[in-house]
Amino acid sequence: MKRFILFFIATSYAIFTLQAQQPQTYTLKSCLEYGLQNNYSLRITRNEEQVSKNNATLGNAGYLPTLDLSTGYTGTLDNTNAKVRSTGEHVKENGVFNQAMNASIGLDWTLFDGFNITTNYKKLQELKRQGETNTRLAIENLIADITAEYYNYVQQKIRLNNFRYAVSLSKERLRIVEERYHIGSFSRLDYQQAKVDFNADSAQYMKQQELLHTSRIRLNELMANKDVDRPIIIQDTLINVNATLSFKELLNRTMQTNASLIKAEQNNTLARLDYKKVISRDYPYLKLNSSYGYTLNKYETGTNIRRGDLGLDLGVTLGFNLFDGNRRRERRNARISIQNAHLEHEQLEQSLLADLNNLWQAYQNNLQLLNLERQNLVSAKENHEIAMERYMLGNLSGIEMREAQKSLLDAEERILSAEYDTKLCEISLLQISGEITKYAE
Repeated sequence: MKRFILFFIATSYAIFTLQAQQPQTYTLKSCLEYGLQNNYSLRITRNEEQVSKNNATLGNAGYLPTLDLSTGYTGTLDNTNAKVRSTGEHVKENGVFNQAMNASIGLDWTLFDGFNITTNYKKLQELKRQGETNTRLAIENLIADITAEYYNYVQQKIRLNNFRYAVSLSKERLRIVEERYHIGSFSRLDYQQAKVDFNADSAQYMKQQELLHTSRIRLNELMANKDVDRPIIIQDTLINVNATLSFKELLNRTMQTNASLIKAEQNNTLARLDYKKVISRDYPYLKLNSSYGYTLNKYETGTNIRRGDLGLDLGVTLGFNLFDGNRRRERRNARISIQNAHLEHEQLEQSLLADLNNLWQAYQNNLQLLNLERQNLVSAKENHEIAMERYMLGNLSGIEMREAQKSLLDAEERILSAEYDTKLCEISLLQISGEITKYAE
């Protein structure tokens, strides 16, 4: 029975391990869903947003009073020497032990503080909104990173297939040359050159496997998969480019919804609120203080043996800060902070416009280049087919055949690079215009 249990456990573990190692199929949408749910950096940003929400309360701003419960005990042990006024008699007592005990509830409430409390609450609310903006920025950056790496993986996969095809062509050429070399149709130089080309293509194929492996690890890392080396299968086999973007729409969306611009405006608001906090000290303040408690005193000498007091204390404090030495400096610095926040907003707006125009130009150029390379690929394939026919008939040298093969592979590489570069431009344009979340829809 014991052996059966051990066999069952071992078998179950082996099945579980085998299932865990099975590659999982992903689409771009599923990659994004998994990453948005599990990515560590995004989860940290969301926690920071929650902290800003927790801080945006009336109590944290200072609107609510504070209520304290306190209790205390004191004891004194004295030697007394007193002179009675009426008789002039000296009375000495040693080891007089007096005790006092108290318990009270105290309430302190700032009723007015020069609009400082109101400004505090507005600042906390603005920080809450900025926490939401930071989360949005983190989401958009993560979507852009995962999308770019997803299509990079597709690119590396296509390139690996191209190199595999190149190896097969070189292998077939080596086979033909080897057969003709043995019957004397080709020289040893032709044979050695074909062998060198085959080894070179094989080395490229092996190097490409490493690049594909690196991309897979990066994609798993962005999705926060526990096993970063987990095998995956990407459903897409082509890089589909969106050629219908409109510059006017992208420009309008950038100026209206770009998250970095929204955050810069929030920083501007926070700077103005900090200035209001400084000038709030020019106003008087009004505070309410009250307590309700019981005090018990015990005496070893005197008329009373003990005395207890139970009652309510109530007071109002009205004050005005005349001089604190720093107010003028802080006011000047607060004004400078407002100016800097405004300048940073304008600088960011200009930088976004520059990036948008550069990306749009690159996007347009890549689209034109992509169309051109697609035409070149058709010509390169036809050229390679003609070269192969002539090579099989012995009318073409090995070097010329290699050049035709290389032209085909170069054309495939250029069109692949053009597709990926265009896709990166598309991703950046959508990110800068705040439309990057469309990939997750």
